[in-house]
Amino acid sequence: MTASRKTLEDVLLAAQRLGTLGDRPIPEVIEHARYFVQALEGVTGCVADIGTGAGVPGLVIAVDRPDLDMVLVDRRENRMDELSRGVASMGLSDRVRVLIEDVETMGSSLKHAAQFDAVVCRGFGPPDLTARLARALLKNGGRLVVSEPPLFDPSRWPEDLLQRTHFGAPEYLQGVVVLTATPEK
Repeated sequence: MTASRKTLEDVLLAAQRLGTLGDRPIPEVIEHARYFVQALEGVTGCVADIGTGAGVPGLVIAVDRPDLDMVLVDRRENRMDELSRGVASMGLSDRVRVLIEDVETMGSSLKHAAQFDAVVCRGFGPPDLTARLARALLKNGGRLVVSEPPLFDPSRWPEDLLQRTHFGAPEYLQGVVVLTATPEK
């Protein structure tokens, strides 16, 4: 007898019960994650969700964009074991990989450095850390999509930070900011 396939909602509810996802209602979590999906319009190839935790926004992107390959990255092994089971139970293992790794280590490895067409994250860290670590993973021209606080604050992404980390001007969309990786000089 085979187990029935789990839905996105099933997997996220299980994460809430385990304490790896906050208590925000699941429909709201999914709705917010869909801002990332919209920001990835036109992106092809492989996307990394860094600091994925319970798999948000990566699982939502995987469900809504079956044309993309996803790598869900977090260094916390206990969360990733449960996420691996969730990915398998949703039938996504053929195009969603769960990776237990420190993002800083990834960016300095030949296997992962400059290999991704986009990097997404929500609640990963302050802008300077997020930009620096994500840029190491991105191909030139790749997109970094970051969740933004509810109150708009353009000072979060100052021009000197973007120049130093090799990103173009920010594009602010609903709920997220999009940064495009520029070639390092």
